[in-house]
Amino acid sequence: MKPGIDAHPHSPRPAGADDRHCDELLAALRVFRRSAPQIHRWGGTLAQALGGGARLLVAGNGGSAAQAQHLTAELVGRYRDDRPAYSALALHADTSSTTAIANDYGVQEVFARQVRAHGRAGDVLMLLSTSGASANLLAAAEQARGAGMAVWALTGPAPNPLEAACDEALCVNAPVSATVQELHLVAVHMLCESFDRAVGLAAAPAPVVKAPPAGTGLTGTEAGQ
Repeated sequence: MKPGIDAHPHSPRPAGADDRHCDELLAALRVFRRSAPQIHRWGGTLAQALGGGARLLVAGNGGSAAQAQHLTAELVGRYRDDRPAYSALALHADTSSTTAIANDYGVQEVFARQVRAHGRAGDVLMLLSTSGASANLLAAAEQARGAGMAVWALTGPAPNPLEAACDEALCVNAPVSATVQELHLVAVHMLCESFDRAVGLAAAPAPVVKAPPAGTGLTGTEAGQ
């Protein structure tokens, strides 16, 4: 048998590359898990904001655009359990506006101008970037902060310009963009999980305390024990 006869004829990856990818992902995930409290807090904050009538605006470029749109789909639709729809807009998804703005004002303005149009004080802007250096996201962050919006970011390793431009950032410490994007998806799902939990707690009816039978001398709380 010739050497390498079992290898896929079109595979550009050397032997062991798949294992290396998984090893890099697992190593980054171990560090990423320390960010769980931050994501949980974001979920609660987002539930309070959107539940009060605010909206979430999100943006990214390339693969990060797909991750951002994934987040809005989970909020407008649902993540796991049925619940009301919440306002969330992926700014890059409006191709007519995006291309018109890029053509007339330049690529750097494609998100900032939409933030100017749609964003209001109390809204949340979330920006996703593996590099943390995209000029159009930095311009959007500046516009949103000036409008009184909360600005969050999911980025690659810190320090980076987008981290510095936002109110809060979760920076994934991974050596390659693919791993950063994979953990951004984990963050999106954890955020949705925390959001749904917070929404459910807010919507849960208060426990009913039954009145005690007459003549028992017990309070309602004591009677229920």
